[in-house]
Amino acid sequence: QVQLVESGGGLVQPGGSLRLSCAASGSIFRANTMGWYRQAPGKQRESVATITSGGGTNYADSVKGRFTISRDNAKNSVYLQMNSLKPEDTAVYYCNADLVSYSHISYSKNYWGQGTQVTVSS
Repeated sequence: QVQLVESGGGLVQPGGSLRLSCAASGSIFRANTMGWYRQAPGKQRESVATITSGGGTNYADSVKGRFTISRDNAKNSVYLQMNSLKPEDTAVYYCNADLVSYSHISYSKNYWGQGTQVTVSS
């Protein structure tokens, strides 16, 4: 059973920092593109940052210069370092990954984590 498990959310004051982690577990052959998305109340889910298996990154304009995505291919994990947090960053953050498992080694499947709440408030 392949799944993504997130951790690291919480409550932080404006200007503070948080680090989100996401680990893929199960019989994984390879992790392709991994990323973070978020959904605020009453809004659509949006892409925050993505990273390819080769390390290429892409960020939403709203987080450029404040957030950094990274990954550890050996651990099939992806991280999101969030600095200079603003109240508008408040949302549920979801990990996403295209994973190739040993049960479907010829193609990848897209997986979502369960989400972790990030609240930025004084």
